[in-house]
Amino acid sequence: MTKQEKINNFDPSQPGLADESIFGLPFTAEESEIIIIPVPWEVTVSYGSGASNGPEAILEASFQVDLHHQDFPELWKLGMYLDLTEQTKNWADNSDKYKGLAQPIIAALESGEVIESHPALQSDLDKINKVCRDLKDEVRERVLYWMKKGKKVALLGGDHSTPLGYYEALATQHDNFGILHLDAHMDLRIAYEGFTYSHASIMYNALQLPQISKIVQIGIRDFCKQEVETVMDQNGRVQVHTDADMKAETFQGVTWEQQCNAIITALPQKVAISFDVDGMYAWYGPNTGTPVPGGFSYEQATYLFNKLADSGKEIIGFDFVEVAPGETDWDGNVGARMLYHLCGVLAKNNGLEVGQKIIFKK
Repeated sequence: MTKQEKINNFDPSQPGLADESIFGLPFTAEESEIIIIPVPWEVTVSYGSGASNGPEAILEASFQVDLHHQDFPELWKLGMYLDLTEQTKNWADNSDKYKGLAQPIIAALESGEVIESHPALQSDLDKINKVCRDLKDEVRERVLYWMKKGKKVALLGGDHSTPLGYYEALATQHDNFGILHLDAHMDLRIAYEGFTYSHASIMYNALQLPQISKIVQIGIRDFCKQEVETVMDQNGRVQVHTDADMKAETFQGVTWEQQCNAIITALPQKVAISFDVDGMYAWYGPNTGTPVPGGFSYEQATYLFNKLADSGKEIIGFDFVEVAPGETDWDGNVGARMLYHLCGVLAKNNGLEVGQKIIFKK
């Protein structure tokens, strides 16, 4: 059956087909315009855990997402495919194995120990840094595999360490791009807790790529002195919008639309989105690993993304990370809907047919 025949025979109003790919869509990877690479990884988690289970929770919740999206009613016809492979399983297995090795290192540091004084812990730390580097390289190659086939590629974490290889892949295709970074944290720590590829170091590591000319951070409300010094040392390459500053502006009459316009203006022509779910209010992702009071709403995030899509800037990709399931399906439900919206934004911005926004007459 051809893709068009599948479209003709598919009812987007029916419940999602759990035996199909993400969102219950019937398309193969080759038939899909957007490939989503899941990276179930959280080796260096330093507080709450569960992000490695995020991709699976989002997949399970995706079958309940209504595909007739107000902004992108025809999006489903493009096809979105979750790239589950034997490699994905290996990543998940290694995440469990090496997270177990990391916990005694973190505990020793929290007790004031010096890791270099404990040969066994130092050996484990070296192993962890190597396996995290291997993951980075494998993610880069998998992203490039699909990009070279003409696909739009997104990454679904896992913790926030996971997209570094994704950025490296983008850097082979684009010599100048920025990152729109939505998060509660700056993630600019240098080798946090000794882990070169810590989730808390992702943006510091991203800055080592010369192709990334600007990082604009939104919703920040937790940072250390060293991270502030890094921002200052970058001489404008990192622009920080803290949650406190943004809220103060709104209290003084500045609208969210005006703030979004300023954010988008600060970005270079090409933009990758990096979205940590803990950037939003905690009730959207109550089980995420490092929650912080404050944040922005789901609707504020989607509004910003829609504005970016219509701005004339080019969205070259996105990563969505740190969704961690709890006792209910809520985290996965929020994650699946945000993922669908991000796919719509990516598709629309890149000139793919997503249909006309549904306008309800008043």
